[in-house]
Amino acid sequence: MSDSRSDILVRLGAIAVTNTGETLVALGLGSCVAVLLHDPVGQVGGLAHVLLPSGSLSRDRGRPARAADTAIPALAEQMRQHGASPQRIVARMVGGASMFADLLAAGAVHIGERNVVACRMALRKEGIPIVAEAVGGQGSRSVWFDVGNGTVTVRAVDGGTVTL
Repeated sequence: MSDSRSDILVRLGAIAVTNTGETLVALGLGSCVAVLLHDPVGQVGGLAHVLLPSGSLSRDRGRPARAADTAIPALAEQMRQHGASPQRIVARMVGGASMFADLLAAGAVHIGERNVVACRMALRKEGIPIVAEAVGGQGSRSVWFDVGNGTVTVRAVDGGTVTL
């Protein structure tokens, strides 16, 4: 998905930020949400691989990247530390699928949907607009974020590919 620059794999419950043009990658997003922040002028980009909607649901409270309510403020702060201007940062979101929708009780809200809602709320609280999304559904996705040019490529498990 990328050229000769290096890829940075962002694992479950982790954050990565770069201003040197690498590609940030999150693989196999099911109910997890990849929150991608970008300052297109400063060419600073970051990715949080969010597992849970709230830190109160995590057994590992020492890892703020695991939950939307703590990951997004931490990611925004790291973006600023790498030279991003808060006024130029925009967001994209990928993931939040309902991987086991058939197993849920009628009317139950699945974790993927809860993650998407929590990420939207945290982004709103930080004042960061969402410019594109590939969220929901029932299949997993992987994402490649080329920070240098801002291109986000999303590949679904069913083989479909979209650029955000």
